[in-house]
Formats: sequence, structure tokens, C-alpha cells
Amino acid sequence: MRRRLSELLLVAAVLAPVGAAAKDDVPDDAFAPTAPAAPAATPANGSIFQGGYVPLTSGGRAGRVGDIVTIQLVERTIASKSNAAATERGGSLGLTPPSTGPLSFFSPSDIGMSGGNEFSGKGQASQSNQLAGEISVTIAEIYPNGTMLVKGEKLVTLNRGDERLQISGIVRAIDIGPDNRVPSTRVADANIRYVGKGEIARASRQGWLQRFFNIISPF
Repeated sequence: MRRRLSELLLVAAVLAPVGAAAKDDVPDDAFAPTAPAAPAATPANGSIFQGGYVPLTSGGRAGRVGDIVTIQLVERTIASKSNAAATERGGSLGLTPPSTGPLSFFSPSDIGMSGGNEFSGKGQASQSNQLAGEISVTIAEIYPNGTMLVKGEKLVTLNRGDERLQISGIVRAIDIGPDNRVPSTRVADANIRYVGKGEIARASRQGWLQRFFNIISPF
């Protein structure tokens, strides 16, 4: 018995780091900022005004690779579900035997029966999430239809751990305001990650051995 327990502990020690790495398998440069492209060489044509024309109506609005866009996080989701069911069924049968004759020895309780069946069930589930704040990202790519891929991250180091906020998605140029802000609800294919590391994050998680036994437990 001790040998088998030792083997289980050894397997858990080997699989625990692998499972933790696979759970957060995100490339390091997935949310890296994008630098603007180098400007083209100025042609020696003697002209005073060269390329790089920007319409006056666009102002300082972001629209090129490497430009900065601020994402306003206004995420809030609420989901709830409930169901209930109840069934009931009953029946009875009773006969009164004759008081005289060959069948008079039967008692009324000998030939009477009844039965019933009842069931009730109820289930309910609810979940809510909320995320507010702002994060500035850079334009990584501009597509032919005018939409833009944006991505970026913010790392905040506290005295007891690190907090990392990462976001990527596709935005339309028309949704970017004059102050280069766009709400997160306007970001298509949004990938928002908020993770933490440190003492507080470790204290709020189960130990690797307890997680292993929860996986193999049949209960």
C-alpha cells in the first residue's frame, strides 16, 4: 500500500508542472507592442512637400501601424439559469370480500393495496463578471477593409505580486474617437486576459497535490 502511494505521489510530482505549463500556454510575444514602420527615403525631386499626407479631418486619430489606441474596459456579463420539475402519481385498489360463503375467511385488508410515486427536482446556476479600466495598445496590422488589429499589455508590480492585463482584437477606424479611445465592447475577436502572480495568487489556489487527487477522485 505504501509503495502504491509513493508511486502516485511521484506521478503527481511529474505531471503537476506539465499541467500548469499547458494551462497557460501563451507565447511571450503574443501581446508585444508593434513599432511603427521606418519612413521611406525622401526622394530628391526638389519639391517642398513630400509624401506622408494626412487629411485635416483626421486630426491626430490613430490609423497607422504603431499608433497608440486606448481601450476602455467596460466588460460586464451576467448569466443565470434555473429549472424545476415535479411529478406525482398515486393509485389504490380495494375489494370487500363476502361475509358469508367459502370466501368469507378473507379480510378486507388482505385484498386491498395502494401505491404512490412522487418526484421533485430543482436546479439553479448564476455567474457574473465585471472588468473596468483602461489600457493603451498599439496597432499591429491594418487590413484591406480598414479594420485594424490591436494588441498590448500592462504589467503592474505590487509589493506582494504582479498583475498583468493583456488584450488583443480587431477594431474599426470609425469606432476610434477623437481622443483615440475605443470601448472594449467594440473590439471584435477580443482576447482579454487578467492574471496575477505572487503570494496572494498562490494563496487563492489549491496545492498541486490536492489538484492531482481531485482529478483522479471518483467522487
